[in-house]
Amino acid sequence: MNITLHDKSLQVRLTPAAQEALAKRTAPLVAEMELLFSCLLRKRVHFGESLEHATRVDARLAVRFTPIMTRRCSVAEGGAAPPSECFPLENPRPYVPNWLAIDYRRGEWVGEFGYAD
Repeated sequence: MNITLHDKSLQVRLTPAAQEALAKRTAPLVAEMELLFSCLLRKRVHFGESLEHATRVDARLAVRFTPIMTRRCSVAEGGAAPPSECFPLENPRPYVPNWLAIDYRRGEWVGEFGYAD
C-alpha cells in the first residue's frame, strides 16, 4: 500500500505475519522511521502507539519520519542512544524513504526502510 508522507510517496510493505498481528491489535501501531545524522548515517524503525505527528496508513497502522542529529561526532558516544536532538528540516521530502517494510517475528515488531526501490 502507498501513502503520502511529506509530499512523497511511501510504499508500506507488510508481511503476512505483520498483517495478522495488526488485525489482532485494539490500538493503532505507529512505526517511526528514524534517520540519524552523525559521523555516519543510521536508520532504525521504532514501534509504539503515540499518534503524535504520525500519518495514518489505515485504521491499525500509522507512520512517522524523524530525522535526528547528534550534538557531537564522537565514537565513544555512538552507542544505542547518543546525545541527539530533533531538528526541523525545511524540506524533509528528499530524506523520506521510498519504502517501509514491517514484519512480526517471535512476538516482536521488526522494520526496515530504504531509498532504492
